Amino acid sequence: MIAVRVKEPGGPEKLELVELPAPLPGPGELAIDIHAAALNRADLLQRRGAYPPPPGTTDILGLECAGVVRALGPGCTGQIRVGERVMALLAGGGYAESVVVPEGLAMKVPEALSFAEAAAIPEAFLTAREALFGLGELAATESVLIHAAAGGVGSAAVQLAHRAGARIFATAGGAAKCDWVRALGADVVIDYKTQDFSAVIQAESDARGVDVILDFVGASFAAQHAACLASRGRQVVIGVLGGATATINLGRLIQKRQSLRGLVMRSRSNLEKIELTRSFIHSTLPLFADGRLRALVDSVFPLSEVRRAHEHMEENQNLGKIVLSVR
Repeated sequence: MIAVRVKEPGGPEKLELVELPAPLPGPGELAIDIHAAALNRADLLQRRGAYPPPPGTTDILGLECAGVVRALGPGCTGQIRVGERVMALLAGGGYAESVVVPEGLAMKVPEALSFAEAAAIPEAFLTAREALFGLGELAATESVLIHAAAGGVGSAAVQLAHRAGARIFATAGGAAKCDWVRALGADVVIDYKTQDFSAVIQAESDARGVDVILDFVGASFAAQHAACLASRGRQVVIGVLGGATATINLGRLIQKRQSLRGLVMRSRSNLEKIELTRSFIHSTLPLFADGRLRALVDSVFPLSEVRRAHEHMEENQNLGKIVLSVR
């Protein structure tokens, strides 16, 4: 099979197409012939050498994919059959023509969705759902700040929070992105390039702040987050693009009974991921079949143009997910 590997840490030019043996499914696993895989910021970090795969995981990039089941390993339950269209959350291996996954991580693709749309769902929506309602405990009567709302996880979170009835503050860069996020259902959209999001939230909430923050940035926004997180608020850290080390006023945290929580998907055990997947299948996946939720695809690049796809993500102009077409 054709797959993408990183020759050595660096820029997009370090990505190379290689020929590798197609993986065979082990006990309880499915082999998927991949038709599409989506990009994530974690892929860029791994390419630069800053986010190595968990021990025992393939070094092939790609955290989500969609395709057709090619084979079943021994011990599979038969809930998913050979020839069915599926999508899956991966620890790695999506930038390839084939991958194996535990049966419990595979989700049947709704008929209305293309492979490209399906590939844009697993990592983005499972992460957003867990951040909002698992760790964030967001309720319909509450408010949430969602950063990077024009990206994959951010745009998924806006849709999910809107359906839940929460008040949404969202940040994006530039007028076009802000308009796009507003159309997804955000109540107050803040252009972080020209506005202080903390000041806007304070003004719009009568100085109360927001109940939940989805933080992709980390250290560089620490002071602003402290200023706009409400009493008993929950800050969920999903990424640290702005730095991993910050000064936190623990006295303020205690006084306001706030919580600081971290979220990662890739290094979780398969059992945890299967449980999250099972819950997603029952509660959220049906909403894609009739358009109540949308898989938002910015652009599709052939696998052979993976370098250009990474360059496009680094330009930070995408609205929604960037997808690789594998077949």
